[in-house]
Amino acid sequence: MLTERSARVSAAVKLHRHVGRRRAGKFLAEGPNLVEAASLRGLVRELFVTEPAEQRHAPLLAALAERHDVPVHLVTERAAKALSDTVTPAGLVAVCDVPAIGLEDVLADAPRLIAVAIEIGEPGNAGTVIRIADAMGAAAVILGGHSVDPYNGKCLRASAGSIFSIPVVAEPDADAVLTALRAAGLQVLATTVDGETRLDEAGELLGARTAWLFGPESQGLPVEIANRADHRVRIPMSGGAESLNVAAAAAICLYQSARALAGPKLP
Repeated sequence: MLTERSARVSAAVKLHRHVGRRRAGKFLAEGPNLVEAASLRGLVRELFVTEPAEQRHAPLLAALAERHDVPVHLVTERAAKALSDTVTPAGLVAVCDVPAIGLEDVLADAPRLIAVAIEIGEPGNAGTVIRIADAMGAAAVILGGHSVDPYNGKCLRASAGSIFSIPVVAEPDADAVLTALRAAGLQVLATTVDGETRLDEAGELLGARTAWLFGPESQGLPVEIANRADHRVRIPMSGGAESLNVAAAAAICLYQSARALAGPKLP
């Protein structure tokens, strides 16, 4: 017969799977950095911690207890391993609420810059795009089409906590995303290897409110999506590489837009 603590661990372990996260509306954040970032957003609902981790992260746990009335469960190393999806478990895992935010929410306040990643299946790439968008001052990240779940553990870690600083929306209907972006008054720029506009010659375009579309490195943006953009933009490359990793392309394009929107000097 399962104890209450064992039952809670079993329920939390199910959140490793996308279907479990979708049904529960919750996800797992592992390690002190992600747990603290989630707590600052008020998303943490319960904590699992091993005895060594409790001692190691005592100041963080004290701050969490003061900030929120969150149940803390002491667990064994074996349970901590089951709760972890890393090679070396941190011994500190939080069950968190998935933020209730949709496409209409991120477009409501006339955003100036948005990153839209289409069909991104690699969680590390998705998390890095989120981190870059946060660093460049974008208003939101939209994962369109059949993209990875942003609350996948690898995506969370790759975002380095930025997923808690910038709104992230998963919207499987890429056509609906484009329609909503246009309705919100954003120009849509697509990154393609054969774009008719060079990024270094797109100065006038970059000063407008913009949603950038990025596709996976393997095949790029779907043609039907790229063709619906206002402009297709290519990043000029003088070397031998045929394409850029999606995160690298996002970094270059978002930086250029952020610079144009903020003036010649970023803060």
